[in-house]
Formats: sequence, C-alpha cells, structure tokens
Amino acid sequence: MLVGVLILALLLAVLQVAVYVHLRNVVVASAAEGARYAANADVPADVGAARAVEVVARATSEGTAAGLACSSSEETDESGLTLVVVRCSGAVPSLIGGLGNLLPITVTGRAVEEAR
Repeated sequence: MLVGVLILALLLAVLQVAVYVHLRNVVVASAAEGARYAANADVPADVGAARAVEVVARATSEGTAAGLACSSSEETDESGLTLVVVRCSGAVPSLIGGLGNLLPITVTGRAVEEAR
C-alpha cells in the first residue's frame, strides 16, 4: 500500500513536469508568433499580445490563455534594429485541482519590424 502511494506521487510529479514543459513550449511559440505577426508592415505593435493569447487559447484552452498576461511593445536593440517584443507571464495549472497554479512561466518573443 505504501509503495503504491509513493509510485502514484512520483507519477503525478512526472506528469506535472511534462505538462509544465509542454505549456511552456506552447507559450514560447505563441509569443514568437505574436511578435512575428505584429512585426509585419502596417500592423501596430500592440496587437502582438492579443495574437499570442489567441494562439495559446487555440493550442491549449481558454482557461489557460486567460491565466496569461501578455504585453507587446517596440524596442530598439544595440545594432539599431526596431524589434517587436511580446512578453507573456502566468502560471501552469496543477494536475491536482485544489493546488491552483503552481509553476510560473515568463517568456519573451522578438521579431524584427518590417519597413513601412
């Protein structure tokens, strides 16, 4: 009985890590997609955050997307290029419902702004 409880706890921990890694990869790709979308000519930079949240919602769920706070802005790097930067932060929901959101996620996506 005791061994079964330990194996179950280990299994849940491994599954939680897998969920965290998967959701982090989805959010990283979504932030990059939002930055690429907002970097297009004649597209304002502030729509990148909304695009990133939309991609996360399609890839995972509306609840996961609602738990993210994304922002987008234009920045200039050290070489003088104008970049669109999308930053998203939030937390991964736990597999055990009562624990809430356990693991934080903070990601950044960047893309070079096209000439207008």
